[in-house]
Amino acid sequence: MEKTLPSIPAKRYFTIGEVGDLCGVKPHVLRYWEQEFTQLRPMKRRGNRRYYQHHEVLMIRRIRDLLYDQGFTISGARNKLQELVQDERDRRKSGEVLLDGVEDLDIDGDEIDCLDVTATQPPDRAHASFQQLSHVRAELLEIRNLLTYG
Repeated sequence: MEKTLPSIPAKRYFTIGEVGDLCGVKPHVLRYWEQEFTQLRPMKRRGNRRYYQHHEVLMIRRIRDLLYDQGFTISGARNKLQELVQDERDRRKSGEVLLDGVEDLDIDGDEIDCLDVTATQPPDRAHASFQQLSHVRAELLEIRNLLTYG
């Protein structure tokens, strides 16, 4: 069932339909997986609409790989994910972390989330700069995930 999945666009939130398309699973499967995997906690807004973040899309792809490609059961996949999380914690404690701190990507000492580019650039260029930085951050997170879980 090896299927090439599309690349994940650089945006902050994804609807359940977008995540389904990006991960090759139907929305009802995603809702079921939320009950089975405690790591999946999409934000819910008006009308219980789910909004997934980039790291959750990567987690869903990992779950999909474990279940569909590697043949794990739900219980087995849950245990494997817990092992991977524990391994990551152990590596962090021992200092063997790959691309540690990408979530807090620094640009000249300012965290990306606090970056005020509008003060130094026209609005159009500031928005483009922020989008480029967000895209680079998303790519680095995806690379780290591939190196960690790959």
